[in-house]
Amino acid sequence: MQEEEEKSGWFSRLKKGLERSSSKLSESLSNVFTKKKLDEGVLEELEETLISADLGPVMAAKLVADFSKTRFGKDISDQEIKIALAEQIAQSLVPVAKPLEIDFTRKPYIILVVGVNGTGKTTTIGKFAQNYIEYGLKVTLAAGDTFRAAAINQLRIWGERVGVEVIAQNPGSDPSSVVYDGLEYGVAHNFDVILIDTAGRLHTSVNLMEELKKIKRVIGKKMPGAPHEVMLVLDATTGQNGISQAKMFHEAVGVSGLTLTKLDGTAKGGIVANVCRETKIPVRFIGIGEQIDDLRDFDAREFVDALFAGQER
Repeated sequence: MQEEEEKSGWFSRLKKGLERSSSKLSESLSNVFTKKKLDEGVLEELEETLISADLGPVMAAKLVADFSKTRFGKDISDQEIKIALAEQIAQSLVPVAKPLEIDFTRKPYIILVVGVNGTGKTTTIGKFAQNYIEYGLKVTLAAGDTFRAAAINQLRIWGERVGVEVIAQNPGSDPSSVVYDGLEYGVAHNFDVILIDTAGRLHTSVNLMEELKKIKRVIGKKMPGAPHEVMLVLDATTGQNGISQAKMFHEAVGVSGLTLTKLDGTAKGGIVANVCRETKIPVRFIGIGEQIDDLRDFDAREFVDALFAGQER
């Protein structure tokens, strides 16, 4: 009963978090279907609407083509389109909705967290740590963002908040050195999970991306096969730019999972579907706020239900 209530409470928060995206999409679709017949003009407007919702031109074109094959020239309501659209989006998301499962034969399990500035990496790491502590795991954090003293302090605050140790050096230290120390400490003290923070960097910055590659090499030399997860944190409010970020980080360090944050701050929640289609990288988590329990495993159908305001499908 408690689990059901918790799931219901999360869905309500998710629906509220996606309210801007849901309202915009619903309103746009309703405006398109002022006529009942599905003709060329309506299909063109529908495609433009889907693109503006950040579903992307390829997915929008596919969805419109599917409707054209089955319903062209027939009477159709905006509700029918919403239901069909929701189902097609869900089907595209289900294959990449893969919550992170820690392999306990690999101990400590190393999670390297990367992304551009301002995506919420450090906050996300704090939330990860809290989740793993609740599961009874022994967790430590490594402050690999040495460029900003504020970043180190923020990670320490999160460490104190959730009750985990933070391995850090002075600002300006070599990030790879901090990461190496974190691994040594984690192995020596039998930790289950080590979460590694890194400095935010533009995906177009060659030097900083090379530094990230170095961090990954250091991890691999110290612990063959690690990092076991390279988690890219994307800010959903950046829209289509998130796709180029994902592709360039993946090319540099082999991203194995995505976390999409700040979905409550955008009217373009469709970016989740577009990122999935373009990158094929598994989506592990989504975030809809600053609270510690506002980050959850990504469930494709739950997400789509919330995006379409929980309509019956």
